[in-house]
Amino acid sequence: MNQSDRKRIEDLIRAQATKRTIKLTLHAHQEMAEDDVDVTELLTCLAHCTLLEDYPEHKRGACCLICDHAHTGRYLHVVCTTEGPELIIITVYEPKPPKWESPFQRGMRS
Repeated sequence: MNQSDRKRIEDLIRAQATKRTIKLTLHAHQEMAEDDVDVTELLTCLAHCTLLEDYPEHKRGACCLICDHAHTGRYLHVVCTTEGPELIIITVYEPKPPKWESPFQRGMRS
């Protein structure tokens, strides 16, 4: 993925977060509750997101993994759609070892 594609996706997500054109799946709600993530943390993360992985050919539609820190200082990962008029949040979680060495670097695969 080139830098202009990356920027386009990040800008799209940031704009949708600003406009609050967002829907959360049931799975996203469950994961947020499990990691004690509130909506303000999610919105902060989306507003400053960094694209980690892009899945343009995903079987359920184009989506991506983004990361950034929330206003609380902790990092969050968000998997969301990248097409359509609304940003659909598929899951939200706090990246932790062993799957993640750092918020931006994968660890061991399970």
